[in-house]
Amino acid sequence: MSDERRLAEAIRAACIEAALAAYEEGGVLGLCAEGRWEYAISTLRQLNMNALLASHSIEPTIESPDGNQPEYPSDQPS
Repeated sequence: MSDERRLAEAIRAACIEAALAAYEEGGVLGLCAEGRWEYAISTLRQLNMNALLASHSIEPTIESPDGNQPEYPSDQPS
């Protein structure tokens, strides 16, 4: 399996795990089904991709359209 494939599988697994955990947590918090879904999506948006990349020994290379590094890392809101 290629490195790219392993990384893609790891990202998919991390997203599924985070979404399921957040959906369950939302239920414990008393959210309705729609609220639990929104909670899960919010969790996905906050996933720390830099940590995931680091765990696979890959340097983040996210660039803005003008070729410069973004002002904020991808795991923080802009």
